[in-house]
Parts: sequence; structure tokens; C-alpha cells
Amino acid sequence: MALSHLLVGASSHPVSPTIRRVGPADLFQALALGFDDFAAMPSHAVFLCIIYPLLGLWLISLASGYSMLPLAFPLAAGFALIGPFAAIGLYELSRRREAGLDTSSSHAFDVLYSPSFGAILALGLLLMAIFLIWLAVAQEIYTAAFGYAAPASIGEFANDVFTTSAGWTLIVVGTGVGFLFAVVALTIGAVSFPLLLDRDVGAAVALFTSIRVVAANPLTMALWGFIVAALLVIGSLPFFLGLTVVMPVLGHATWHLYRKAVEPDLAPHPDDRPPDRGRRYAADFPASLFPTRRA
Repeated sequence: MALSHLLVGASSHPVSPTIRRVGPADLFQALALGFDDFAAMPSHAVFLCIIYPLLGLWLISLASGYSMLPLAFPLAAGFALIGPFAAIGLYELSRRREAGLDTSSSHAFDVLYSPSFGAILALGLLLMAIFLIWLAVAQEIYTAAFGYAAPASIGEFANDVFTTSAGWTLIVVGTGVGFLFAVVALTIGAVSFPLLLDRDVGAAVALFTSIRVVAANPLTMALWGFIVAALLVIGSLPFFLGLTVVMPVLGHATWHLYRKAVEPDLAPHPDDRPPDRGRRYAADFPASLFPTRRA
């Protein structure tokens, strides 16, 4: 029973969400809405604004030992693979703001109490596995080109990569393989995590819906992937500090892209239902306009 809920959600007869066609204009509108969310809730992105620059600085410290230097770029590029899962709290805040609910920063952690948390965690672990496999493959590509010896210095590493045929082979092959990993991650995470926050549909339904969105809008989603990659590169400069703005904006924008790509559910989310105020009587007017605490 628990496995069934993890895969298909609460319904015994899951219905696949209806997807829409989206175009480039929808992408830029989603980005504008994402920036508007970030401007309205800047303090709520602190957990990403701190984590990502610290990870970048940690990455630089690892690279200073040179043995990890060949994995510096694969690690940085890998942020894009786990980004859809890392931004889960931002989706929740955008959802709450859209619904007119309280958007205090603590609500970013409401996902821990979501009925779909198990499915969210399962897909997150899948993206993490893809990230780790990417690192292993990147290491093997480097080893095939230059052997097992670590570079003696950053200068030597840069010279080997950019001035030798083996280095250019590494660049071409690594970029090509990395692109394939990015396509897989984008297909899995395009709308799956926002969908799981919005509805209790299960990991399998969310994954299949995300694949359907990408398949129905291949060029638009390819453009979205390019935009994400370009913004992440820009945000990595200098020293990854630009990610303090780029990551929150992309996280909020992903929620709005989900809203454009998937037909909304007519059933209200549990948090969206107004509180029961009880029956009111004409004799209470106008006192009923001024709420008071009742015992």
C-alpha cells in the first residue's frame, strides 16, 4: 500500500494531468513572474543563497589540492542536475503566494509534511544518483585522456586541456556526455516536483507527466534548458555569488512554468481552503464584520 501511494498517489485510479503547449513567450513570462516572487520574498531564498555559494567555495578549496581539479567543472555543472530538487522549498513559497497564503520563510519547509514527500524524496534521490553517475563518468573521460596522474598545478591543467589534442577531445566528449545527462535531468525535473507539491499523484505519474511536457514541447523545453544553463554560468561569476539571485529566480520561475504547462486541478489544495467561520445570522450584522475571539 505504501509503495502504491509512493508511485501513483492517493487515488486508486490515477488520472494523468492534462498538459498544454507552451512557447518561448511563456518561458520569459515565467522568468518575469519568478523574479517578481524573488523580489517579494527575497529572504525566503536564504537557504539556497547560502548553500550554493558555500558549495562553490568548497569546490574551489577542493580544487586547490589539484587531485580534485579535473572534477571542478563537472561538479559545477552538476548543480543543474540536482537544481530541480534543491529548489523544492521555492516552489512551495510560490504556490503559497499564488494562493494568497502566508509566505513566511518557515513555510519553505512545509514540504516535509506534504502527502507527496515520499515521492518527492524518491525523485530527488534519482537526480542525486544521476549526479553521482555523471561525476564517475566525467572522471573516466579524464582518465582516458590523461591517465590517473593528478595535474601538478592549475596552470599545467589548463595547458593540457586547451593546448593538446587530448584536451580538446576531453572538452568535446565531456560536453557531449554532459549534455545527455542534462537532458535526462531536465526531462525528469521539468514539472515533476511542482506537480507533486500541487497534487498527491505519486512519483510515477509526476515523472511521466514531466516526460510528456518535454515531448509535447521539445523546442520550447530545449530553449528552457539553454536559458537555465546560461543563467547558471552567469550566476557562477564571480565565485558562484551570482547564484544568490539566479537560483531563487529559476526556482520560482519553474513553478510558474509548471502552471503554464499543466492544466490546473479543479480540486483545491488543502491549504487553499478558507477556514470555516461557522453560520452567520442577519441579526449579527454589522457586528459580524468585526471578528472577535470566541471562547
